[in-house]
Amino acid sequence: MVKHFLNLERKQYFRSSYWQKSLLMNIFLVFIALYFMATFLILGVAMYPLLKKLYPDSDPFLVFNGFLFYWFIVDLLMRFFFQKLPVMSVKPLLVLPVKRKTVVNFVLGKSALSFFNFLPLFAYVPFSIMLIGNDYPPGQIMVWLFALVVIILIINFLNFIIESVSSEIELPFLPVILIAGGLFGLNYFEIISFNSLISNGLVSISTNPIYLIIPALILCVIYWLNFKALKKKLYIDNSLQGKKKEVKTTNLDWTKKFGDIAPFMQLDIRLILRNKRSKSSVWMLLIGLLYGLFFYPNPIYQDMEWFFVFIGIFVTGIFLINFGQFIPAWDSSYYKLLMSQNIKYERYLKSKYSLMIMSVVVMFILSIPYVYFGWKILIAHFAAAVYNIGVNAYVILWGGSYNRKKINLDQRAAFNFQGTGAVQWLIGIPLMLIPMGIFALFYFILGFEVGIGVILGMGLIGIMFHQKIMRFIKSRYQGSKYNMIEAFAQDT
Repeated sequence: MVKHFLNLERKQYFRSSYWQKSLLMNIFLVFIALYFMATFLILGVAMYPLLKKLYPDSDPFLVFNGFLFYWFIVDLLMRFFFQKLPVMSVKPLLVLPVKRKTVVNFVLGKSALSFFNFLPLFAYVPFSIMLIGNDYPPGQIMVWLFALVVIILIINFLNFIIESVSSEIELPFLPVILIAGGLFGLNYFEIISFNSLISNGLVSISTNPIYLIIPALILCVIYWLNFKALKKKLYIDNSLQGKKKEVKTTNLDWTKKFGDIAPFMQLDIRLILRNKRSKSSVWMLLIGLLYGLFFYPNPIYQDMEWFFVFIGIFVTGIFLINFGQFIPAWDSSYYKLLMSQNIKYERYLKSKYSLMIMSVVVMFILSIPYVYFGWKILIAHFAAAVYNIGVNAYVILWGGSYNRKKINLDQRAAFNFQGTGAVQWLIGIPLMLIPMGIFALFYFILGFEVGIGVILGMGLIGIMFHQKIMRFIKSRYQGSKYNMIEAFAQDT
């Protein structure tokens, strides 16, 4: 049965639209994986002589064990944000005579083959070989290495439990941050020395293999908890049972002042407030507003006036960037229905544009207190806001016409790269770097005032030619309409 599952997985992967349409992205990910593998391999080989040099009076084996606590914390955080439980199309199997426990065991077993589980071994194995080459008992080192493999699997399955709990709360990253931060704090303030506990524990296991029973039992318990949780959800009617929630209505009558685009604005606002993924745009407003505090209070940046426009564009355009880069993918789940209605494309685009412009104006007003750090900062923010309205808003709408990635609104937002394609990576260049480069060029040649005038002028020119630019963008969307419908209809 496992062989049959593997065959189905292979066919599904290579026949999927994701493989066909994201070949370059897959190749890029392979290169990234090879880079990290090489890095860990070099680190594993160099670790023993490096520790010997840095800690000449200590045993490198014991020193390495002492540092493992920090790696386990980092590993857990990396897994939470980047590793997902392997998925399998189980609905067709649920109507067949296939035992549910077989499917669950396969999915969990598949997670053991994750890249995150193999990556540490590229450091652990070479380090083990170096230890054996320096007269450490081979049997002891092999037991130690096996214990590390068990711990890797414990972290692997523990991550899925944390993810399951996190998915039910408003801030999904909070539990793992609290766990990692709490453990680090307890260790840092020497309330509980996890460095010593882990180091002594691994040494004890390596010298007395019978103690391997303890991590093995922990692994079995965590695996069993995952098994129970997944098996409980593995029913064909499970997806048909909707969650019962208290309905909260939002008064959006004020949007009627915008005329015929009001229905689209209401749709976008409700989408933002009701879905996990889109709510990140709201939380990012706070991050964007406070972004300047990372720079302006620091005396180092007081003389870097050429950098003010970059900060201003980010502060005033945080919603424009975060929300706008996924237009029209936010509507991908019902885009076909939307396009089948008797509506004008310009109204659809105008509503997106208006929502982004409103956010720029609001963010500029809220950022006015930054004048405390200097009047030039306020002027730079004003010029950046005008540039966002007159240039960046159009750039991001135009970039959206190339968007072909579907978004699942129910998934968490933290480190979720679903819907992210080449457009999202490349759009940052004209949005952020080009205006900063233009301002810096005029700033160093002709001064601050001229640089601000150029940025301000570019924004005003864009506002003056609003109708023509929007007609051009509309034609782009109309030309890509059916390509987007086809792409959004794919299950990636």
